[in-house]
Amino acid sequence: MTRTPAAPRERARARLDPVHWDFYEGGAGRETALAENERAFARLALLPRVLTGAGAADPAVTLLGTRASMPVLVSPTAFHRLAHPDGERATARAVAAAGTVLITSMASTTAVGEVTAAARSVRQDAAVWFQLYLQPAAEVTAELVRRAERAGCQALVVTADSPVFGRRTRDERNGFHDLPPGLAAENMRDLPGALPGRTLDIAMSPALSWDDLGRLRDLTDLPVVLKGVLHPADARRAVAEGVSALIVSNHGGRQLDAAPATVEALPRVVEAVGGRMPVLLDGGVRDGSDVVLALALGATAVGIGRPVLWGLAADGEAGVAQVLERLRAEVAHVLTLCGAGGCADLTPDQVVARGPRGGGGC
Repeated sequence: MTRTPAAPRERARARLDPVHWDFYEGGAGRETALAENERAFARLALLPRVLTGAGAADPAVTLLGTRASMPVLVSPTAFHRLAHPDGERATARAVAAAGTVLITSMASTTAVGEVTAAARSVRQDAAVWFQLYLQPAAEVTAELVRRAERAGCQALVVTADSPVFGRRTRDERNGFHDLPPGLAAENMRDLPGALPGRTLDIAMSPALSWDDLGRLRDLTDLPVVLKGVLHPADARRAVAEGVSALIVSNHGGRQLDAAPATVEALPRVVEAVGGRMPVLLDGGVRDGSDVVLALALGATAVGIGRPVLWGLAADGEAGVAQVLERLRAEVAHVLTLCGAGGCADLTPDQVVARGPRGGGGC
């Protein structure tokens, strides 16, 4: 199921190796969570307000001190050089030109310093955050943090929903377990414990805990964003731990297949946080209406992943730029149709369920 304009997605599919297409598109298990991320948005509708006099909407938002042109960030996704030879550099340039935030992946096929350099070749104030899996070896985590700091990243985004790798059905069927020759997870090169010039595997550990997150916060002055939160109790704990922001996410349906759609989990997390930090969302966002629905339910911004990869595979940097410009224009248009002058003007009572029982608050 997709509600996106078909052109970039279908051009990407035609150009990609089918195994790599499946890597980007696939989810865990029966891919229920993957599909429900989109279906859940389709079950919701927006109630516009009329005669508000708000004028044309400004979709800009401020996140952790950074002003973004729209409430749409680029979520971390791995291995962009499978999609295009310029890989993460092309993505970084397009995101910088769009004036929003790139969360670059720890599993990037371009080292973080080169990603930030590409972004800042377009805008000196380009915002790049570094996505981090806490590693069981503390010295490896510490070195990754130092690299992100040296590269000028403005935040660390800790992915917390991966005590083990998800069982991704398509990758198992295709036997896709490693990158082709010439490509590597470059942030993992020359880390403590690695042979000179070689990379370490990204390690997952179910033994990692809130204590490890606390030790990370002691390592750095960078804001820490916690990604992969679905339970309101974890949201309350994150507030108590001094986290700077949360991302409601089920890893794009690639980890726990029984997880709820992120837009369904969002309201309870927003309620638990109670305005004490920004709450973001990713998973299933495909157009401007999806963005505005999430904002009305309390998100400060959303992240997109697969649409950026489609644009990158279809047309490189220009393809990513087109995806982002389309979303920015759609968000501004939908906000205006809803009577909102900006993202903060939306309210939860503007979201209703579609169908015979629609019309009440979500």
